[in-house]
Amino acid sequence: MTSQQPAAPVDDPLPEAMTLAGAAAEAGLGLKLLGGLAVRVICPDFPPRLRRDQDIDFACLSRGRKDVAAFLERSGCQPDRRFNNLNGDRQMYFVAPSGRPIDVMVDRLSMCHVLDFRGTFGVRPLTLDAMDVLLSKLQIVELNEKDARDILQLLGALPLGQAGGGRERGRHAAAGAGAGGEPGGPREGSSGPAPQLDTDRFSKLLAADWGWWRTVTGSLAKLPGLAAEHPELLPPQPPFDPLAQSRQLLEIANSAPKGVKWKLRANVGDRVRWYELPEEVGH
Repeated sequence: MTSQQPAAPVDDPLPEAMTLAGAAAEAGLGLKLLGGLAVRVICPDFPPRLRRDQDIDFACLSRGRKDVAAFLERSGCQPDRRFNNLNGDRQMYFVAPSGRPIDVMVDRLSMCHVLDFRGTFGVRPLTLDAMDVLLSKLQIVELNEKDARDILQLLGALPLGQAGGGRERGRHAAAGAGAGGEPGGPREGSSGPAPQLDTDRFSKLLAADWGWWRTVTGSLAKLPGLAAEHPELLPPQPPFDPLAQSRQLLEIANSAPKGVKWKLRANVGDRVRWYELPEEVGH
């Protein structure tokens, strides 16, 4: 193979990530994919976004953090003990048997905003809840083409809906989540409710925090221009129109009733920065 050819399958981190997530689920442990690999699991029918040296991003809950760390070590992952001892309450770092970096976010994803995923952690067997995966992309202030593609794939693959009672069924299904995943494959299986983008979760988060609202609505507003300039970002023959769904999410964000705290912060507006600029953390 020459260096000009596309990355070989051996460069794809998804099989290794799914093997770890599936084995953790079979062991009754909560270890869920997030980021671009989660998008691929949720949207298996769209062309994958592959790049060399891609790391693996997982999420876990603090109450299971020690068991997850022990499982990863038993699976051949090498921990950064110093980093994990200092930061393990919010993030852990490992190196997979393949040599790929593994980041494990604990309870929250802290980037431009803080996404607390504890309440929705059990909805899907092998990934974070689809709306949380979408929010993890929409909360990026400096939206790039990579993240825009992930957003458009999620909006093209899944319907907008309200979780309601399905979330409780998803929690019970996740308790035995090993049945829902097929390690090494891109699909999660049929355990739990069909994936959808939970508009209740979306509207409540944005109505409670003006900063989240400001960034997410700004990201949604950028999508039509990015798609017009780079049509290759749009998924091929999606079940749902991603741009129409982005407009619907904008309407939901703007129409959701806002509280006093939100309105007070809105009065300040852009005069005070409403987001963080995450920095790479050395391991």
